[in-house]
Amino acid sequence: MTALARWCLRRRIVVIVLWLAAFTGVAVAAGVTGSAYSNDYEVPGTESGRASALLDRAFPGQSGDSDSIVWHTDSATVRSAAVRRTMTDTLEKIAELPGVAAVRSPYGGPGAHPSDGRSGQHGRQISKDGHTAYASVLFGRSTGELDPAQVRKVVDTARRASGHGLQVELGGAGIALTEAPRAQLPEIIGLGAAAVVLFLAFGSLAATFLPIVTALAAVGTASAGITLLGHAMTVADFAPMLGMLIGLGVGIDYALFIVTRHRKGLRAGLPVDEAAVRAAAVSGRAVVFAGATVCIALLGMLILRLSFLNGVALAASLTVVLTVAAAVTLLPALLGLIGMRALSRRERRQLAEQGPRPDRPTGIAARWSGFVERHPKLLGTVAAALMLALALPAFGLHLGTSDQGNNPAGSTTRKAYDLLAGGGPGAGRGSGFGPGFNGPLTLVGTLDGAKDRIAFGKLPHRLRETPGVAQVSAPDFDGSHSIGVITVVPTSSPQSRQTSDLVRHLRTDVLPAAAGASTLRVQVGGITASYDDFASVIVGKLPLFIGVVIALGSVLLLLAFRSIGIPLKAALMNVAAVASSFGIVVAIFQWGWGSELLGLGSAGPVEPFLPVIMVSVLFGLSMDYQVFLVSRMYEEWQLTRNNCRAVRVGLAETSRVINSAAVIMIAVFGAFVLSGDRIIAMFGIGLASAVALDAFVLRTLLVPALMHLLGGANWWLPSWLDRWLPRISIEPPPEPGTAAWLPGPQDGEKPLVGV
Repeated sequence: MTALARWCLRRRIVVIVLWLAAFTGVAVAAGVTGSAYSNDYEVPGTESGRASALLDRAFPGQSGDSDSIVWHTDSATVRSAAVRRTMTDTLEKIAELPGVAAVRSPYGGPGAHPSDGRSGQHGRQISKDGHTAYASVLFGRSTGELDPAQVRKVVDTARRASGHGLQVELGGAGIALTEAPRAQLPEIIGLGAAAVVLFLAFGSLAATFLPIVTALAAVGTASAGITLLGHAMTVADFAPMLGMLIGLGVGIDYALFIVTRHRKGLRAGLPVDEAAVRAAAVSGRAVVFAGATVCIALLGMLILRLSFLNGVALAASLTVVLTVAAAVTLLPALLGLIGMRALSRRERRQLAEQGPRPDRPTGIAARWSGFVERHPKLLGTVAAALMLALALPAFGLHLGTSDQGNNPAGSTTRKAYDLLAGGGPGAGRGSGFGPGFNGPLTLVGTLDGAKDRIAFGKLPHRLRETPGVAQVSAPDFDGSHSIGVITVVPTSSPQSRQTSDLVRHLRTDVLPAAAGASTLRVQVGGITASYDDFASVIVGKLPLFIGVVIALGSVLLLLAFRSIGIPLKAALMNVAAVASSFGIVVAIFQWGWGSELLGLGSAGPVEPFLPVIMVSVLFGLSMDYQVFLVSRMYEEWQLTRNNCRAVRVGLAETSRVINSAAVIMIAVFGAFVLSGDRIIAMFGIGLASAVALDAFVLRTLLVPALMHLLGGANWWLPSWLDRWLPRISIEPPPEPGTAAWLPGPQDGEKPLVGV
């Protein structure tokens, strides 16, 4: 690490140019190739996945995205001459717009399209009370390939028909592209908040912008790289935003630790280059170790063998790797470039007038460290009770569909959703098509012979008699009549547990009984079924995943600190941070506590893939603070063999920088709540709350309290294991001649060697 830092300092201009060239090259390549993200959450081999494959084979012409135009009137009915004329003209204009393949009108005739593969549907597109109707818009491409500008023209054309008692709204995955959040807002707010914290910590504009520039260089390159990765494998559309969220947080933090160590060396009288080399060699090793733990936690998602999560894992890991690379290469070059300006003017003036002076960890940090040492039982109990209370809502976690019914109340997709369900503003009783209309189930049967076709033809009658079923369509067949499709509308909403219960009832009871003596096999698909299948796969593999991540992280800590107790406490603290942050996510998003106030829409279930991704990220981030805190304690323990002093010194000297780093992460993660994207907001709130609890409750309160209570047992390692384990070190031995001061619990101020 020392040799790398010296090389980067000597060739600082070359390093900066190489980073600029890398960013420019990857960004240009990403711009030329474009994005190819996916929203496909289906898991191969599940029943919903087989149903989707059969449906694609039976109706290959319907691969484009189908969205809805919904209109509602209170005074007249949608069949009135004025409403019919207005909407027919509007649908005709929309049918001629670029990117629109077909429009299915409820009125038939103009605006309808005969090639949609279905017949007799127009009458069903008007509600029973006649006050609500919808038209289906079939785009020529799938959602991921749609041009948002073309979709915007559809939205604008449809919304111009509103007025004079007529309300027109639009819904669907394609329409949602026009409501896509502008990522620049949360990024700017997060970076602005981070800059304020850095300036308060450093007092130097040059030092303030170093971590930000370093993080932006890494995240910008990674973001373009993720775009290219999407062409090679399945990458979720939220992966770039997630990578940016993680990259900005850890990138600024990693740079903060190195810059802090560099400034300490300058105040001690070291030359600029030597201070930068020592900072990169000492704190840089901790950064590499911490980054490795984050990547290991993220790559743990690969053991789930889900293509959807593989792309997310590699995308996030790529971002972390580049942030670490920027911290240990680009940052030393920039430190050499700004020279003594890494210190504030006041610090430079004091250094010139008074000469080098050792840093003294006095003030709040030192007093708090002594306070924890005197009251470990009380403070540990309070911290544990707080974490347990926050974790309680996590026991009610419900994984399921989060759809446009959870969008902010003012969005057109939310209004269209509510109008179709019959819950829109001003909609009277009986209006709309029922709660289950927004998430119909698709029953796809494979028909082999006359007996199968007869059994499939009788299936709608049996389904209509099934509790929980509101509507059943007539069977529809492919050209060879080898595949049949029936659409079932539940009486409950897609997010309801009752709908999930209906899916299980159909699969285990109704459909096997309907097959009788035939060879008919019917697969249940649709939005709710696919999310239920995805969630069941995730939940089934989650214990293995968590166990592997904990085990790998514990092995790393075992090698670094040569202790049994340190890894065990780290695993316990990581579980506590994850559970408590999930409790906060459940309270806000599932219970709806403040979700509308924050502009995050109504209450709903938590996304099925969220636990896996958040566990990976949170375990990695929690391990970061464990490494930075305990490495200093371990260094002091090796010097003095005094556990109380080791814990006191480690907490006093690292708490300020850990808290500053945590505030920066909280600001960056919290700013992404303003993205307007429900999934990214879940990540933002979950990560921000986890970092806050980890830094201010676990690492500065519960961990040191437990270490004081355990005494020398913290560092116990069986002799046979000590001989067998390879020896690695996060930080090199302390520089000779350095010293720091810390008030002891009884002996006032006394010098401590080796800080």
